[in-house]
Amino acid sequence: MQQKFDRAAEDLGNSIHLEHVNVQVPDQRLATLFYVAGLGLTRDPYLMVSDTNMWINVGRSQFHLPSGAPQVLRGHTGLVISGREALLARLAAVAPKLAGTAFAFSEHNDYVEATCPWGNRVRCHEPDAARFGRITLGIPYVEFDVPVGTAKGIAAFYPEIMGIPAELKNGDGSVARAKMGKDQYLQFRETDRALPDYDGHHVQMYITNFSGPYRRLLDRGLVSQEDNPYQYRFRDIVDLADGRPLFTVEHEVRSATHPMYLRPLVNRNPASTNQTYAHGHDQWEFAMGPDQYDGR
Repeated sequence: MQQKFDRAAEDLGNSIHLEHVNVQVPDQRLATLFYVAGLGLTRDPYLMVSDTNMWINVGRSQFHLPSGAPQVLRGHTGLVISGREALLARLAAVAPKLAGTAFAFSEHNDYVEATCPWGNRVRCHEPDAARFGRITLGIPYVEFDVPVGTAKGIAAFYPEIMGIPAELKNGDGSVARAKMGKDQYLQFRETDRALPDYDGHHVQMYITNFSGPYRRLLDRGLVSQEDNPYQYRFRDIVDLADGRPLFTVEHEVRSATHPMYLRPLVNRNPASTNQTYAHGHDQWEFAMGPDQYDGR
């Protein structure tokens, strides 16, 4: 008998890639110590190479770190980084140079949490194909803290306005999750803690139906910036019934025709140093190899 497949399991919706998280940093040197030397990530060697901005490659995604007053994402960014012991050793090595800042790191059962010098938190998970897809390095999710009572409205906003599948999670419906690409999500977790004011940080996605969401956002007065033919932005996620803002975070929305869509990114192997150098091991292979095939 011919095998049957759940074809809907492979549907992505309108968003096909979560490309970057952007937060301003006031000191490019300290940012280098945290993101490159500590986390073991790679500064993009081709773009933004001056001292006013740097792009940090994480598999097929990035952090963008322009110079400016510090911005702190309300929540955390989830990373997949293989090699917990090596990660902990790198973070411990940069700790003395980051003394006096907000830098910290701690071990938990299924992740290492590291805090940048200005308070941005990242949770570093070991590769797990069932949870994060077939990657050894990447950004599988960004999670935001949102006010109590907003998750349901957020989960309704993304399908209706952006054409992006979303669902309520966590049993009690206190977490909304929107699908940004293959094994990539924006998550919104309700909290009763007081949240700081929005400070201008943003996330960026690529979508296939570029004009439909634009028209729906424009009809509601939500387009916040017109960048170029391939890109626009919006900030407010609103209640569809009354237009009430539920949460604010800038979305940089790009078309799949954008010149930088799926631009190849360099990822170095942080285990390769001048003392341990071995030919053929400069690159970090961000995707799992055939020996880690998941059987699908």
